[in-house]
Amino acid sequence: MVELTREDIEFFRNEGYLVKRNVLNPELMERARARLWEGAPEGRRRDDPDTWIGPFTPEEENIDKDNNRRGFRWNFREPGGEDWMVQLLATDPNVWRMAEQFLGEGNLVRPDRVRGIYCTLPYGDVPKKSIGCHVDAHPFHLGAVGYIDDVPPEGGGFTVWPRSHKTFYYDYQSQYKNEPTPQYEADRERLSREPGVECYGNAGDVVFWHHRIGHAAGHNYSRQIRQAVLYDFRKTELEQTQEEPPNEDMWRDWPGIKALESDF
Repeated sequence: MVELTREDIEFFRNEGYLVKRNVLNPELMERARARLWEGAPEGRRRDDPDTWIGPFTPEEENIDKDNNRRGFRWNFREPGGEDWMVQLLATDPNVWRMAEQFLGEGNLVRPDRVRGIYCTLPYGDVPKKSIGCHVDAHPFHLGAVGYIDDVPPEGGGFTVWPRSHKTFYYDYQSQYKNEPTPQYEADRERLSREPGVECYGNAGDVVFWHHRIGHAAGHNYSRQIRQAVLYDFRKTELEQTQEEPPNEDMWRDWPGIKALESDF
């Protein structure tokens, strides 16, 4: 069983994210990689990396939510509700246990789906450029990004702005809903001028992140498709607490962290 250490929890509390290595089930990851290509447009072939380079052509683009393809982004949400896909990330015993270490045992909503397989095609010869951060709009507590294939440096890895959760948490009218104050945009622009930290790694690695951390999908200057499965953990009490204003103690709703803080 993979569990969080005291150092892991302290790092997450201070930095707003945490990468755990070699967590996910190899057989389910291979199943997900194979399933992805069932949604690929004709001419994009798993056995030919030369066909992976983006962007999608206008004829390949698809506005359908379940298999959205546009530019260099490919969000294949269709298999997100299949039981094995949920087991790959959200209810994987290791992932679930670590989420409970953050949010408290018995407090998590049981998932019926994950977001799906989110991909970034290789950029090819597109000139390198900087990226800016944002905060997600929907209510949740703890994000998880699971890599189902290797993600090399500058390969489109999930990118975070460390410690920005301590700023953005207080830039909203409520704890979890999308109600930013004017200060949010000012802070977002300021922080976006600073470089983020790219969370690259190998198949099986999982990035945990606080719901208010500034983040972005990294640019992909590698030769392979960035493939990740995403899920957002929510506590059962979210409906009752989501409209409450930010608490002076931003970890009030994280009993796992609160319980372990006394050990530090």
